[in-house]
Amino acid sequence: MKYFIGILFIITSVYSQTIKDISSVVGIRQNQLIGYGLVVGLAGTGDKSKFTMQSLQNLLRNSYIKIPTSSINSKNIAAVMVTAELPAFARQGDSISVKVSAIGDAKSIDQGELLLTQLKGVDGTVYALAQGTILSTPTNKTTGDIFNGAIIENELDYSLQDENDITLSLFKASAKYADLIETKINDRFGSKLAIATDTRTITAKKPADMSIVKFLSIIQNIQIDSDFKKKIIIDMQRETIIAGADIVIQPVTITRDTFTLRIKKTDLTNNDWNDPAKNMGQDIGDSVKIDQKPTIINLDNALVNTKNLPTVSDLMRAMKVMKLPIADIIETLKMIKDLGAIDVEMEIRG
Repeated sequence: MKYFIGILFIITSVYSQTIKDISSVVGIRQNQLIGYGLVVGLAGTGDKSKFTMQSLQNLLRNSYIKIPTSSINSKNIAAVMVTAELPAFARQGDSISVKVSAIGDAKSIDQGELLLTQLKGVDGTVYALAQGTILSTPTNKTTGDIFNGAIIENELDYSLQDENDITLSLFKASAKYADLIETKINDRFGSKLAIATDTRTITAKKPADMSIVKFLSIIQNIQIDSDFKKKIIIDMQRETIIAGADIVIQPVTITRDTFTLRIKKTDLTNNDWNDPAKNMGQDIGDSVKIDQKPTIINLDNALVNTKNLPTVSDLMRAMKVMKLPIADIIETLKMIKDLGAIDVEMEIRG
């Protein structure tokens, strides 16, 4: 079993709050791409769905090989859906990663070879071509990733150079932060360039003697004293999790097949932790203590005592002691978020 070892080396990285952290620029966005393809080279773990055989027949016909579908009898191929995100300002020749998911009854597509697949946007235009070897995670063999597995063929028609102003959109509506951003921008340039048009939208006019790129760079890096947005980044390829050190977890209990997580408050005082007669029944197990305080994370064999409410960083320490695989850690974080015990944006990278 592969364990998640490097998780704590970067878990305490703190995100500084800037305008870029809590807002996006209207017009600059990613776009979703999708395509249908075939994976070959599977060691008997593919599918025998009719549409898979039909797809293979069509592919062979394009190579001037004509055979009836009934004569195709192989479990070394699988039909898949391929998805990707087209970044803003992506250029022809750029590479992007893709995610591949089986849609038939294939048991595994791991190490299979995705044949050349067109990736289209909602407008039907082919924006990228994908091909390459699929790498799956140990816990799910019917989905996988191809790092830099697609090449951009067409670009989105959007020119930032021609813009004379920019419009910022807050990730969450807030009159307080819309007003704060307006004030910060105007103070930075010493002129009334920005105006908040509503609780999510701020428009800023570019100075005549400055390029739009430099103007945008300055605005996005203006510091904001705020905990408006917190983020957890999960990188599946590098098997790392990056999170702010101050992301608080509210009391919650999660029971899974391999462990039980309990984040709770206790009436024990600081001194009571050293008294076995008093802390019996607290399910302490093998203690890993950070300070001697009455809030705990109890994860079967790992106990973490924190100053106040525990943070994601504290939870990762307990999970490191448990040597839990990355799949369990990611699912646990998702469940905690779904239960409302943490208020963060979660980004999972392939």
